[in-house]
Amino acid sequence: MPHTFPIDNEKLSAYLQQHVDGFQGPISLEKFSGGQSNPTYKVTAQSGVYVLRRQPPGKLLKSAHAVDREYRVLDALKNTAVPVAKVYHLCEDTSVIGSMFYLMEYCDGKVYWSASLAEVDTNEHRAAMYDAMNKTLASLHSVDVEAVGLSDFGKAGNYYERQLGRWTSQYRLTELQTIPAMDVLIQWLEDNLPPDDGRVCLVHGDFRLDNMMFAKTNVEIIAVLDWELSTLGHPFADLAYQCMQLRMPAGMGTIDGLKDVDRASLGIPSEEEYVGQYCQRMGIERIDNWAFYLAFSFFRLAAIAQGVAKRATEGNASNENANKVGSFVAPLAKMALQVINTAE
Repeated sequence: MPHTFPIDNEKLSAYLQQHVDGFQGPISLEKFSGGQSNPTYKVTAQSGVYVLRRQPPGKLLKSAHAVDREYRVLDALKNTAVPVAKVYHLCEDTSVIGSMFYLMEYCDGKVYWSASLAEVDTNEHRAAMYDAMNKTLASLHSVDVEAVGLSDFGKAGNYYERQLGRWTSQYRLTELQTIPAMDVLIQWLEDNLPPDDGRVCLVHGDFRLDNMMFAKTNVEIIAVLDWELSTLGHPFADLAYQCMQLRMPAGMGTIDGLKDVDRASLGIPSEEEYVGQYCQRMGIERIDNWAFYLAFSFFRLAAIAQGVAKRATEGNASNENANKVGSFVAPLAKMALQVINTAE
């Protein structure tokens, strides 16, 4: 059954008719299930089907749930090699539905939640889908941010230093109990911060399989979803984040990893092969400090999970299973420490 939320459909319909060319009500709303921190709805109108993404209600952390930034980056990428949904309108007037929101096109594709792509028929298809993700990531990191008007979308340089400070601060603000592994991890990251190498690009911030929408009939990616964490940053952040997921076990909420899975038997590339494909596409020889990039990815995900858990205690988390997410913080920190210990 679809979730029901207190949005005045008539008021929203009238607003959209006034601000979106060709929009025609009446409308019906259905909330998508899944782990979005920004509640997302299917909008069925007389003029067609759309998607609405809004900020969650309640008090929010500074810079969190920035749907206006999502809208901006989607609009900027519309004529690039990065596949994104078309956006129609950003509403910053919170009186319409109670929070900021934007409207975009409904992409009729398929999202895969299992990193092993168990529902895909052949190894060739699985290999092609991972290659499509790799190609999309390289396309994203090759976008000319100045040409698309995103040169001020984040601070350039010292990305990891700033991110480490930001997420450590966010973690401390949402900390519900002391987690020793997180404290050890934060200290290691501070002590092993690599020097800034000058690389700056648009990063997605949550680049993983279930944020890709594939065509229903082939392996083409028709839209990259959930741009909430996008910014100007370091390209290896996205790559390490995706490889981190592949190192994780199955069953950590909506995050499904490939730890202990025989990838070769499924046609899925190894981490070394996947990183190698990316390096080839980007014209680089190798990636130094890989353990740091991976460990940081685990840390950041743990900090995000802690934020979700904190919101759950305050009753304003988007997903009803959010309070379970807090139990993932310590295991994620321990996985990061394992990466560090293995590399040393």
